Amino acid sequence: MLLKGAEIARYLARPDPSRPGLLIHGQDAMRVALKRAEAVRALVGESADEEMRLTRMPGAGLKRDPAQLVDAVREVGFFPGPRVVVVEDTPDLATDAIRAALEGWRQGDAVVVVTAGALSKSSALRKLFETHGQAVTAPIYDDPPGEDEVARWLADAGLREVPREAMREMMLLSRALDPGDLRQTVEKIGLYKHGDPTPLTVEEIALLAPATIEADLDELIHAVADRREAEFGPLMRRVDQQGIAPVTLCIAALRHFRALHLAAADPAGPGVALARARPPVFGPRRDRMARQAQAWGMGPLEEAVSSLLATDMVLRSASRAPQMALVERALLRLAMKPRGRR
Repeated sequence: MLLKGAEIARYLARPDPSRPGLLIHGQDAMRVALKRAEAVRALVGESADEEMRLTRMPGAGLKRDPAQLVDAVREVGFFPGPRVVVVEDTPDLATDAIRAALEGWRQGDAVVVVTAGALSKSSALRKLFETHGQAVTAPIYDDPPGEDEVARWLADAGLREVPREAMREMMLLSRALDPGDLRQTVEKIGLYKHGDPTPLTVEEIALLAPATIEADLDELIHAVADRREAEFGPLMRRVDQQGIAPVTLCIAALRHFRALHLAAADPAGPGVALARARPPVFGPRRDRMARQAQAWGMGPLEEAVSSLLATDMVLRSASRAPQMALVERALLRLAMKPRGRR
């Protein structure tokens, strides 16, 4: 049986223990590992490893010793309860050994959970599972987790009061982070909210979400975009003392002002444009950038982007001018730009 679309997340959250085998395959090893862990936990519970109800073996060794899989599947455990045999990083060469284990499988045997990298349509392993009457195939794509899946992760972390606005922010975050980082963030939010019955807020999500760039660098760029020239000097000195390269600073500023320019140009409004950005901007940062885009306007933002592009070109040229001074002058000019010019 080949799972598709939303069926994949639903099945892996509650796999059928009466089916002999499950193949999880995909390009991203982290995504495959997370799905495998979720499926195994649902099949045998949290204590399976300690109770010796979970067996792991490398798929590459099955060509040399195919009988080890059949023996592990039929083995009678010392502790009562369901059992799983996980076959990891499985190549096509292991297909015959896995076929033998599936064909001889009986109710009460261990469920065989097989993981592999990206498998082509001509893969023998993939064909075995897709054409088997009882086995299940779950291809894992690089799409971000769906809302049902994120909601389940939040519930598992003890977060059951998640208003619509907070869930919207979590979905934006799911597009910005890989699944492993997203799961860690959910767990961190769960620890932060432990014992707190109040609903999860957008501000709490923004507080606990991973920072994408250094805090001082981020604050310096916001000070420029907010035209708070009085704060520019101290922030610039802090960034300089951290050893951030002039090119890095210029690129970060250019990325920020390009995002503001795109937001100002969007007919749906800056807030909607920033939510649709890649990666998306969420929480209070999105509101702050939306205000900046409205305050600057299209014309001045075009000038700002042009100025930063010109500075970037000089930094990458053979010019002997002091690089940090060039960036500082460009940013200070933007911070001192009079308001009201469109």
